[in-house]
Amino acid sequence: MAVLIFLIFLMSGSTGGLFAPKLIFRSYFDNASGLKNGAPVTLEGVTIGNVIHIRVVPDRNPTPVEVTMKVGVEFIRDLHTDSTTSIAQAGVLGDSYVDIDSSRATGPTPRSNTELRATGSPSIQDVIRTSQGSIDDAGRLIRKLETLVDTLNSTRGTAGSLINDRQLTARINHIAADLEKITGAISNGQGTLGKLISDDSLYTKANSAVDKVNKITASLEQGQGTAGKLLKDDALYNNLNATATNANQLIGEINAGKGGLGKLAKDPEFARKLDDTITQLDIVLKGVNEGKGTLGQLAQNRSLYDNANGTLDQTQELVKSIRENPKKYLVIHMKIF
Repeated sequence: MAVLIFLIFLMSGSTGGLFAPKLIFRSYFDNASGLKNGAPVTLEGVTIGNVIHIRVVPDRNPTPVEVTMKVGVEFIRDLHTDSTTSIAQAGVLGDSYVDIDSSRATGPTPRSNTELRATGSPSIQDVIRTSQGSIDDAGRLIRKLETLVDTLNSTRGTAGSLINDRQLTARINHIAADLEKITGAISNGQGTLGKLISDDSLYTKANSAVDKVNKITASLEQGQGTAGKLLKDDALYNNLNATATNANQLIGEINAGKGGLGKLAKDPEFARKLDDTITQLDIVLKGVNEGKGTLGQLAQNRSLYDNANGTLDQTQELVKSIRENPKKYLVIHMKIF
């Protein structure tokens, strides 16, 4: 009975039974990842065979692990020479098995003893190694959170003071109460802000000011007033244009050396004469300041000024006396020959 049960088990296996024809395939991996002899071989998740041998071939570095698989011949139509193999795990803690992927394979049907190209797939060790960094980061984050919570529970820092300092809390409550009073006063129309919010007179004044601005704008559009004429009257534009033309003509004549300004700007001889004249005038003024000549004596000699002033005074007295008694000074003598 035991032999009969064993034969029935072998003949009803996933590979078609003990006497069903088989195909042998090989793949080479860098790591067996816990794969064992007898492990299932699947095609797109369907079991089609078993692993029959695992060994290490040093000459095949960097993929020295040779995995030999036995696959039922009835599945050959779904296999190709460019099908790929990978070692996968049945769940997180499940056994390893070989999975064949033919979803993108387009090559011919492989023969027995064909090598199928292996592709790297992450093993549970790779997942653990990869997740170790995330675990370390999470640990550092937890430690930082613990430090932050400790800081908050103390009076250090602004947040800690806000939570634990009763005086600061009292001040904040006091400020909140003051703000409540201020907002209440504003709501009741008290103060400047309250009047801005509650009093309609400001709106009325603003509306009146806007009406006046609209009237001024309309007057400007109609060309009324000085500003309106500046905007609408073409005569002003023509005058400004003519003025600009004349200014350009004048500047052109000056640049051409015409006229007095042109000679001042362009004629070096005239500039030299003007420089000489200014030099002579400076000499004359310097002599006057030094008391030289008549003008210098008049400007600097006090006695000459006093004499001239006395002479003028005497002359005024003489004229006054003549006006008062002209007979005294005007005597007509007639002589007859």
